[in-house]
This record gives sequence, structure tokens and C-alpha cells, in this order.
Amino acid sequence: MSDESVVVHGRFAPNGTVMELGERPTGLTPQEWFNFLSVNASDAYKTLAGSRITFTLTRGRLDTLKAQTLN
Repeated sequence: MSDESVVVHGRFAPNGTVMELGERPTGLTPQEWFNFLSVNASDAYKTLAGSRITFTLTRGRLDTLKAQTLN
């Protein structure tokens, strides 16, 4: 697995739902991907100003998490 860091960027809507979230696997909505990452990678989560969010993960961990969504 690679130690390269990947920053997954996202954005909340005014009502608190997730409108956008990068690196999203096919078949998941931004909200579903956020929910999955929140449960499985909460240590990588960061809230930013302007309704923005990030998850900072290694490429290997992100790939593993993406593969888990296929099951």
C-alpha cells in the first residue's frame, strides 16, 4: 500500500446534507459516501469554513475503503 496522502474534498448544503464529495465510488451518492467514510475513517475527517469538509487518507487506505463499498 502507498503512503501517498489523498485529500478527499467535500461540501455541505445549507440544510446539512452532503452535496459533493470527491473520490466517490460509482453507485454511491455523496451523502452515502460521507456516511460510509464517517463511520470507517472518522479519524481522517476535518470540518473547514464555508461548509467544506476533508478526509485525509493514504492512497492505500482509500482504495481499501472504496473496495469495501462494493461488498
